[in-house]
Formats: sequence, C-alpha cells, structure tokens
Amino acid sequence: MTTRRQLLAGGLALGIAGTARAQGSAVRAICPAGTFLGTREGGVAAFRGIRYGRAARFMAPVSEPVARDPVRATAFAPSCPQGGDAGGEGLAFAEDCLSLNVWTPDTDARAGRPVMVYIHGGAYSSGSANLERQDGATLAAAGDVVVVSVNHRLNAFGYLYLARLDPRYADSGNAGQLDLILGLRWIRDNIAAFGGDPSRVMVFGQSGGGAKIATLMATPAAAGLFGRAATMSGQQVTASGPLNATARARAYLAALKVDATDLSPLATMPTDRLVEALRAVDPVLGGGVYFGPVLDMRTLARHPFWPDAAPQSLGLPMMLGNTAGETRAFVGPEKTRDLTWGNLPQRLAPELRIDLLPEWVVAEYRLRFPTWSPVDIFYDATTCGRSWRGQVIEAEERARAGAPAWVYQVDFTARTEPARGAFHSIDIALVFGTLGAKGALTGTAADARAASAAMQSAFVAFARTGDPGGGWPRYDLTRRATMVFDARSRVEDDPRRWQRELFARVPYIQPGT
Repeated sequence: MTTRRQLLAGGLALGIAGTARAQGSAVRAICPAGTFLGTREGGVAAFRGIRYGRAARFMAPVSEPVARDPVRATAFAPSCPQGGDAGGEGLAFAEDCLSLNVWTPDTDARAGRPVMVYIHGGAYSSGSANLERQDGATLAAAGDVVVVSVNHRLNAFGYLYLARLDPRYADSGNAGQLDLILGLRWIRDNIAAFGGDPSRVMVFGQSGGGAKIATLMATPAAAGLFGRAATMSGQQVTASGPLNATARARAYLAALKVDATDLSPLATMPTDRLVEALRAVDPVLGGGVYFGPVLDMRTLARHPFWPDAAPQSLGLPMMLGNTAGETRAFVGPEKTRDLTWGNLPQRLAPELRIDLLPEWVVAEYRLRFPTWSPVDIFYDATTCGRSWRGQVIEAEERARAGAPAWVYQVDFTARTEPARGAFHSIDIALVFGTLGAKGALTGTAADARAASAAMQSAFVAFARTGDPGGGWPRYDLTRRATMVFDARSRVEDDPRRWQRELFARVPYIQPGT
C-alpha cells in the first residue's frame, strides 16, 4: 500500500520540474451539469475551463445551463479583466469569466476523496485561478485529493457598490462573492463525478483568497457549502461600509465621466474603459480605489470577525497563518535601499498603516533586537503591524468562542532571491508543490522539498479529517501554539509575542474599509 509519505515524495518530484501541461489521453466525467472531456497528464486527470455560471455586468450570477453535448475542458477559460497581466503569464481576460479547473487522480464516482477548493489572491482586484504556481496536479497526486480552483469577478466587475445609486444593481457590491458561492454550489452538486466527496469540501486561499474565505464564513448564502477553511496570509476582520463603498463608486464613476444619477452608460461601456478607470483615486484611503466586500445588509449583514467571529462558522475547523516577512513582497526595495537609523522612523510611518509613534517603535525594536539592521526592522514592523495583526485577531476571536482553529507561521525563505525572505505568497508553491513554477523562488533543493512536504501533509490531513495532525495543538489564548513551517518544521508557543503585544496597543482598522 502506498503511504502518504510516498505520495508526497512523488508529488513533489512532479512539482520540481514545474507544471508542464503536456496533453495526454482523454478522460471523461459525467455529472448533473453535463459530460466533460479532460486529459490525463502525468497520472492526474485535468479538467480546465469548466463554466459554472454566467453573469450580466454588475448583476448576481446565474447557473450555467446543463450542457447537452460533451464539453471539451482542456484549456483554461479567461480570467476577469484587470490592470496588468496577472503575473506576466500571458493570460486571456474576459468579463465572462465564471469558470473552474479540476485536478483529480481519477474520475471514479465511488472514490469519495477530500475536495480542496482554492480561491486565488490578488486582493479583490487582480489575480487568476490559472497561474502556474496554483496548478493542482502535484497536490492532487501527492495527497490523493481532488483539487479545484475558481475564477470569479474582481475589482469593479465584482465589487463596485452601486446599490445606493441604482436599485437595479442591488447585488453589485458583493457580486464576486456571489460568484464564489455559485461555484461552490456547482462543486457540491457535481464533484462526486470527479472522484470527490461533497461532504468533505475544504476551501483554502492565499491573500485576497483568504479574505474572501473569511467573508464567506459570515455570509448566510455560503453556509453548508464547505466544511473546513484555511486562510493563507489573508484576513477580513471587517468589510467595507456602504457609505465608504458608495463614495468609492462615485470616484470610479467620475473617472468614467458617468453621472451618478444616470448609470445607463455602464451597461454598454467597453470593458477596456472600465479597466482604465480602476486607476481612479480612492477618496477614503488615497491610492487606487479599493474594491472588496460590502456590508450591504443583503448578501453580507455583519462583519466577518467584528465584534466577534461570525456564529454561523464557529463549528467549522479553521486553519490560518501568515509568512514571517509579508511586506517584503509588496513594499518594494526602493523604500528600503537607502534606509538609515536616521530616516527609518520617517520611512516606517506610512507603511505601518497605524497611528503609533514610529520613533518609539524603532527604539523598542532596537532594544530587543540589537543586531538587526534598519531594513530588518522595517520589514518586521510593517509585517507585524500591517499584515499579521488581522490574522491574530481572527485567531483570538475563534479561541474566545471555543471554535477549532490552528495557527501557523511560514519561516521558510526564498532561496533563489534571498533578499525576499519569507515573503507574502511564498506559501503558495509550498502547498501546491509547484517548486519549479514561475515566481515560486523556493528553489528545488531538499530543504524546499521538506518545507513543502510538511505544508502539504498538514493541508491534506486538514482536508481529510478537519485536523492538520502532526502534533499541532489547537490555538488558545494561553499557549497560542503555532506551527512554524520551515526546512525543519516545529510547534512554538506564541512566537513573536513581543510584536503581538506591541501592536495591540492601538485599535486595528481593516485596510480598505
């Protein structure tokens, strides 16, 4: 009998070579939604670009009709339009982007494998389920699970809140979330034909994907569609308020030169113009307009983790974590290249995103970490005060309610670009086993394989049983046990305790709300 260790070793070997998508023999899945034709590639059956719904602009999605003829699911469908090119991978974009991809060891409907549904990051504005690091073949083979990734509407197409300006668009502020809910319903109704168990669906997502999951955990329409949740460097303590969201909508409309009293031009406006207007300035935060879920009292009637963890999801096991150097991924080297002790407080202040005396923060860090450089302090302080803080709050609220939660921290650092450290998103390749993929930066040596095997094992066990195993205790407010994933993974009690207590001195405000 093949052991999980052997499966992991074999799957990781696939990942080291990247995620080559050579076409293999045909494979078929017959389910209530229709008959889908995929390909068998390297021992895994892959189905790409399956449509699960359709959506008119700024409206709630509707289910894709049952396919009368067999559907070729051998190529990715387009991703949601966005600024940039979604990681430089040459992806296609289209508003008609409600699709999902499935990787499975086989399509035996009796197999009853755990189902791992990945929701991609990119905040709520960018990204795609089709990126190479997120290819599910290695994970499906390594863990003997079914892996699904979901495309949905983003930015203005998924989260432009127009309800207070035009009642026809009552669902516009949470359309992207409604897409995900529709996708999860498709999975519930059809995944058995792909070898999956609809009663063992785990959602997991990185960055914005984790935030979307946290929001789904407070969304009544999502109740019962998944039985475990794992958020990777992504939290959503509070959603956007409707008044701030309306102010942002007005700023976006002004960039389009559309009168807020007559939204009729939006229905026929070219997609490219809607994308160009994403550069409008956010009237609340400055910078580009923030798009995210809205407390519209229709789809979302409470904040996900304020004033407490949403009661509807307290019975669900949750795994949540962050990387040790989150901001090394999105605060560029131009902000740190000429850092000195003299200019560090000034540079640190705007990047902390909290109202705390930066000179005092620097002095406290220097007292406790006398060997650290200004760059070390800059990235640790911004990570802990700006990115990690929300995850701590979510874990604490789960613990206060007695809800099952497991907390982790990724200490494994980039091997091919060491200055990046344990940067935001390094855990994607570690979980998927795609160590040779574009942007992974993990390298493919034994230490990367060990860190990846540890993460894969925990995530697969969590999908299978609702417990990551490995001697990893639940999180509580006394011990604060945390799994530290690295070349040699281990459990530590309350790592970064001092940083946690330092930044708890000021109230937390969810960025973008």
